[in-house]
Amino acid sequence: MNSTWVIAKRELNSFFDSLMAYMMIIIFLGLSGFFTWLSSSSNVFLIGQADMQVFFSISFWTLFFFIPAITMRSLAEENRSGTIELLSTKPISDWNIVTGKFLSCLLLVGIAILCTIPYYWSVSSLGNVDHGAIIGGYFGLLLLSGMYISIGIFASSITQNQIVAFLLALFIGIFFHILFDIIGSSQTGWTGALFNFLSARSHFESISRGVVDTRDIFYFLSIIVLGLLLSQIMLSKRNWQD
Repeated sequence: MNSTWVIAKRELNSFFDSLMAYMMIIIFLGLSGFFTWLSSSSNVFLIGQADMQVFFSISFWTLFFFIPAITMRSLAEENRSGTIELLSTKPISDWNIVTGKFLSCLLLVGIAILCTIPYYWSVSSLGNVDHGAIIGGYFGLLLLSGMYISIGIFASSITQNQIVAFLLALFIGIFFHILFDIIGSSQTGWTGALFNFLSARSHFESISRGVVDTRDIFYFLSIIVLGLLLSQIMLSKRNWQD
């Protein structure tokens, strides 16, 4: 665990040593704030309800694009520069490397989400709010982010090109983000139920309404673990080649 935390701290510091972390947080807050409070098509005042569903809906999309931009360099840059081999000489396992990268990205996204707490306070001052639904929505954002981070790290583990890793993460993610939902809506019976279960939207919307179902948590955690395991396997390939 100590090795994982050392890698996570190093990666998190590298985010803030560059402009990436600041740009990600500012753009995320700008987009989510605009659509939550100012958009003419949908905002808290237009809807007339003291809730944060508008914020959670826009965050569902913004994180889908932002997270691949964060994870694209995680392992691709290490593979390209050869520093992954240097890490291999340390008493650090491939699992430590993967989980350390995952934790650093999740902490960065968590910081960005934490910066939106003033939205919660502002909405609470407008009227009676369903605090359970809002807390569930934040919890859902963290689970959703963890899922896309694991997918992004896996995409980064199979290439040395950051742009390829970014596009590959988007390609894989879009199936969970929208395609499975579309296919499930067009099917009936067990086929439709299967694709609906594979859709991230249905699970996220359930949690963001304050309904915490163990099946939703199992769904996100399963994909997170699967993505990290596949990333570990891709890292282990260098040992097979040696």
